[in-house]
Amino acid sequence: MKLTIDKKYITLEEITKTSNIKISKDEEFITFINHTHDFMMNTIKQGKPIYGITTGYGDSGKNYVDYEDAAKLQTNLFRFHGCGIGVNLSYEVCRYAVICRTISLSKARSGVSMNLLHRLEMLIEKDIIPVIPSQGSVGASGDLTPLSYIAAVIAGEREVYYKGEIKDVMEVYNELNITPYVFEPKEALAIMNGTTIMSAIALKAIEEFEVILDSMESYVAGMFEVLLGDDTPVADFVHDSKPFSGQIAAAKNIKNKISGSKLTHGRDDRYDKFFADNHLNIQDTYSMRCAPQVLGVIRDNLVISKNWVETEINSVNDNPLIDGENQKIYTSGNFYGGYVAHAMDTLKICAANLADLLDKEFALLVDHKFNRGLGENLKLSKEPFFHGFKAMQISLSSLSADVIKNTTAASIHSRPTESLNQDKVSMGTTAANDFAKMIPDLHNMLSIAFIGMAQAVDIRGKDQVSPHLRNIHDETRKIVKPLLEDRRMDGDIKNIKVLIKDGKFI
Repeated sequence: MKLTIDKKYITLEEITKTSNIKISKDEEFITFINHTHDFMMNTIKQGKPIYGITTGYGDSGKNYVDYEDAAKLQTNLFRFHGCGIGVNLSYEVCRYAVICRTISLSKARSGVSMNLLHRLEMLIEKDIIPVIPSQGSVGASGDLTPLSYIAAVIAGEREVYYKGEIKDVMEVYNELNITPYVFEPKEALAIMNGTTIMSAIALKAIEEFEVILDSMESYVAGMFEVLLGDDTPVADFVHDSKPFSGQIAAAKNIKNKISGSKLTHGRDDRYDKFFADNHLNIQDTYSMRCAPQVLGVIRDNLVISKNWVETEINSVNDNPLIDGENQKIYTSGNFYGGYVAHAMDTLKICAANLADLLDKEFALLVDHKFNRGLGENLKLSKEPFFHGFKAMQISLSSLSADVIKNTTAASIHSRPTESLNQDKVSMGTTAANDFAKMIPDLHNMLSIAFIGMAQAVDIRGKDQVSPHLRNIHDETRKIVKPLLEDRRMDGDIKNIKVLIKDGKFI
């Protein structure tokens, strides 16, 4: 899908599905861009001091720069911010960053030229994607240092992802006969002074977390089946009585996925068996019974967080803002990434709750005292020298701790920088990086859990489970054989993780 970019609102789904972008050729849109740009340029030529255009940056805003030196100021801006650190962001995140920055600059309130928009368009069209370090931003004034890597690439400096490799951008430009771009006044600042990196990291992490949440509901549904669960906790009446939309959705998803199972039972069935079975509790443990409530609040927070990130991407978040229509210039603070920071801090807590629930449920699955006949550590072989899923449960539990310990809110750790000019900052990029780092651990946890689930289905009998769980079992067994005797399973975990990331278990 080719995404046409103009002033219109663009959804996260449109961004994730686009294969290419195109700057609109609509005359009204082009007029808006040119009008704002022309107003800004005329104001500069009149000798008026405008922050970041004819003045220095931050605390250096008291230093005046005349029109002739304004272009050099833009070059120096991306050069002195070339101090990014940490691992590089993925190709996907860096590509999202270029698209998102293009969306923001196309609102005709940043003062950039059509030429710059077309240069950003060219990067996506020819798949020349700036390599951006993950660290070096405090989230205000926006993601200055990481975004300098986009500005530098446009000007013919630093490195890019190209044809599956990291190359010097001038090597690519020379190959394609592309001339480096020369920034007009404010254009490098307009690229750098924004919240795009935190938003791009958030977008990719949310995209993956949605699949994780859907997969987790599949696992919970499977637990209702293989633990011979009472399906009352997913009944419509229960969740209509507490009508949070996320909780209702989670319960319906689980209920639909267990449809057709011969293993689950209703409340009356447990009443009938209660007096005959001294070990039968009248109700299941919280991790089973409250799963829709646990996952429901995650669903609702995910909706809120997606809305905030989407709004941020569609916002004009640089400084100053240029109102070409009313001939005004506004110095302000839209580069403060507070909404993304709070969204990511919230989703970190959500991810931790999901990890904790999965840890609790997998502990029930492998423990013979609670798994209702599935046996000690899901062993298919009864010999005393085999150990089943004992170590797999330890690995899964260790990952849950890795996720949970990183839930401290980054947004409360504002660091004053730049001569106390940036004395209150969002830490949005740190929060987004923190959330993104949880995703691989959650993938691995689910991989272990689904391998165990397949083993439980082998024990109960594949003919007894729902069509949904049978499909998950069949997909798993295509690449992971049943655990009959002790063997290494790290390769199995990696193989199943690919299926989870591809959404095969939702």
